[in-house]
Amino acid sequence: MPSIRARLEGGRVVVSSDGPVRHWRAEGGLDGALRGWADTMATGFAPASFPAVAPMWCTWYGYWDKVTEDDVVENLRLSERHGLGADMFLIDDGYEAEIGDWLEPRPGFGSLERASAAVVEAGRRAGIWTAPFLVGERSRVFREHPEWLVGGADAGRMWDQGLAVLDVTHPEAAAHLVNVFRSFGGLGITHFKLDFVYAGALRGRRHRDIDPIAAYRLGLELIREGAGADATLHGCGAPMLPSIGLVDIMRVSPDIAPTLQPKAGDISQPSQLGARLTGAAREFLHARWWVNDPDCIMARPGVEAREEWAAHIDATGGLRGSSDPIAALDDWGMETTRRLMIPTRTEPS
Repeated sequence: MPSIRARLEGGRVVVSSDGPVRHWRAEGGLDGALRGWADTMATGFAPASFPAVAPMWCTWYGYWDKVTEDDVVENLRLSERHGLGADMFLIDDGYEAEIGDWLEPRPGFGSLERASAAVVEAGRRAGIWTAPFLVGERSRVFREHPEWLVGGADAGRMWDQGLAVLDVTHPEAAAHLVNVFRSFGGLGITHFKLDFVYAGALRGRRHRDIDPIAAYRLGLELIREGAGADATLHGCGAPMLPSIGLVDIMRVSPDIAPTLQPKAGDISQPSQLGARLTGAAREFLHARWWVNDPDCIMARPGVEAREEWAAHIDATGGLRGSSDPIAALDDWGMETTRRLMIPTRTEPS
C-alpha cells in the first residue's frame, strides 16, 4: 500500500509519499476534513448504514494461547450469572493445532464442537479467530501443499516458526479456504475474527498474475463465500483502504496489554497507550467504513491504568468486548464491565 508520511525537519513538517496522491480540501477544520474524506472514500464500497452490534466476550487477554473448552464454558455461565450482557463468545488463538491447520484442535484445548454448541445452546453467538492467509512451517498445509503458497513471500516469524502466505489464486487453495469457513459455519459459528490479514497483500509469485491488493480482496471474498452472507467478518491487522466493503468490523488500533507503556520503550509492542492514541485518531471511521473495534475491555485488578482504559472505551462508539476471566473481576471491574457492555452506536462518530 502507498503511504503518506510526515517528519519534522528543521522546524518544518515535511510530507512525502511513495505513491500517487490525491489532494483533499475541506472546510471545518481537521475533524470535518477527515469525516468528509472518509465519506467520499466509502462511496460505492461501504454499506449505507451499520446495524448495532451486541457486546462480546473474548478469550485472548485472559487465557492467551492456553485457552481450553472449559474456560469458554465457565465464562459463558459466569456472564449469564452476573448479567454482563455478552451476546457473542469469541474463541481466540490457541484452539488450533497449528497456524494454517484451523480445523484441527490443539491437544489440550478440548472440543471446538462442544464449546461452540454450548454457546449456541445458551442462545448466544459463537465466534472464532483465524489468521486465514498465514501458513506456519510446522503445519500440515505447509508440508503437504507447497503449491498452495505464494512463492517468495515472507510473512515474518511468530509462534516460534517462519510464516508463509496462502495463495488464494490457486484453485485448490481457494477451495480449501472456502471449506475452512464453511466448516466453521457448520458448527454454528457466525462471527469470524480475521487476524494478520496483511499477509494476503504481500508481494510474491502467485498462481495467477494479479496485483497483491486484488489477491487480498479476492481472499476476503472467498472467506465470505464460505462463511455465508449473514456472517460477521471482523478484520484485524489489515490494510485499511482495501478492506472497505469487505469486513463488517475492523480493529482500528494495535493490541492492548495489561501495561500502560510498551515494554522497553518499543512503540511497536502492545500497550494501552498505543491503542488509545491510535483508536482515538481513527474513531471518525466508525459507521462510515465499518464498525470500529477499539480492542477489548480489561478491568481486572493488576491492569495498569484500568480507569483510563475504561474511559477510552466509554468514549468510543465501537465494539465492546470483555476479555477478562470473569472470575478474576473485583467489584469495580464487574460494575465497570457491566456498564461498558452495550451495543455499538449506529451513527457515525
